[in-house]
Amino acid sequence: MLNRVAPEVGQWYRTERGALFEVVALDEEEGIVEIQYFDGTIEELDNETWYAQILQPQAEPEDWSGPFDDLVADDFGDTEQTRHPEERSNPLETLDWGEKES
Repeated sequence: MLNRVAPEVGQWYRTERGALFEVVALDEEEGIVEIQYFDGTIEELDNETWYAQILQPQAEPEDWSGPFDDLVADDFGDTEQTRHPEERSNPLETLDWGEKES
């Protein structure tokens, strides 16, 4: 069975094996469909390969963390502590302005 779903930029699809991806670019002159899988992997397909697959259009996933699955909270730095704006340092105070001339 051949796929009769035309690629559409911004549309999400699921393969018959369950892989979820979005079409991110089309080059109609070259016949190339660029896709990005949910895990962040990018692949280029020619039109023949695109239409040889069995694809189902899907809604955009609500969970956007696919490309970031291997990250843990520590990778984002110290996100536990938040300071009140008045307690934060002013980055301009660290600049050396030199002495003012009179």
